[in-house]
Amino acid sequence: MRPAPTIKLSDEEKKTLHQWLHASKTTRRLLERAKIIWAAAEGKNNQTIAAEFGYSENRVGKWRSRFALHRLDGILKDSPRSGRPARVRAAVAERIIQKTTQEKPKDHTHWSTRVLAKELGVGHMTVQRVWEANRLKPFRVRYFKVSNDKRFAEKVVDVVGLYLNPPEHALVLSLDEKTQIQALDRTQPTLPLTPGRNGTMTHDYKRNGTTTLFAALNVAEGKVLGTCMPKHRHQEWLKFLCLIDEQTPADKELHLIVDNYSTHKHAKVKRWLERHPRFHVHFTPTSASWLNLVERWFRELTDKRLRRGVFKSVPELIGAIESFIQTYNESPMAFQWTAKADQILEKVGRAKAVLSK
Repeated sequence: MRPAPTIKLSDEEKKTLHQWLHASKTTRRLLERAKIIWAAAEGKNNQTIAAEFGYSENRVGKWRSRFALHRLDGILKDSPRSGRPARVRAAVAERIIQKTTQEKPKDHTHWSTRVLAKELGVGHMTVQRVWEANRLKPFRVRYFKVSNDKRFAEKVVDVVGLYLNPPEHALVLSLDEKTQIQALDRTQPTLPLTPGRNGTMTHDYKRNGTTTLFAALNVAEGKVLGTCMPKHRHQEWLKFLCLIDEQTPADKELHLIVDNYSTHKHAKVKRWLERHPRFHVHFTPTSASWLNLVERWFRELTDKRLRRGVFKSVPELIGAIESFIQTYNESPMAFQWTAKADQILEKVGRAKAVLSK
């Protein structure tokens, strides 16, 4: 058996190895190699080092010999591995990216790793690695809708201006209806969360009726004024406007941000607004519900109270919503609008340019 090379360290090598051994960011592989070389420099043989650290003798001998030949560079770099040359790998990766982004498989809406691997004659893990490296996820899709409102720019500037520069001595309220909220009861009892097991609930449910929530978000304070009604016609909208009129300071101008639902533009609603001049309505562009901040609060309600709720009746559902609003208003969170109008218009302009190609 060939004797193991003797390892003697220079002062500089000792300093470097000491840093690797005690640095929190040292990689696992480099730490392993540094331990082997340090122990070898202390005069220990390969068998002793292997037993001390739980490595194989062949592994200890490999890095001892590499250090003896190449010093620190020998343990910093791995030896060149056999396999497909880098240029070939790059060509395969380029073909995978091109196929994924510019073509579709026959009779499929999108590629899977195995379908694309079969098409190109490569392993499905090769496709997987290329997708991960280039953040390609053909199995996922994001939904969007670009507004075609002819007054889109004007409305964006108007609404964003209210968010970023609200008028003095006035309240800015973001209004909308959350319609058809279902009182859902599960077909079997839910099981609670326990250590090592998620809470459970059945995928099927019993429908016990619906309600519509009318909500007004005070943009500055984050407080919500809400009420539930069985329908969402112009009659209910007028009742909600009257409720806002009653529960807001009479000396404040009210700027209401609403969407383009026909109920909000009903003739009787317009006449009511004419008789209440402190109400100023600002319409968001069509297909731009994201511009209405109350939608963000609706997400809070859905995620934290409705989606996993169990309601045996509509009154129980309404009670849960009203309780959530009351608790929320005790420590409200104002949603901060940050996007400027010109940024939004520029982004939408880019989207329309892509769609027009």
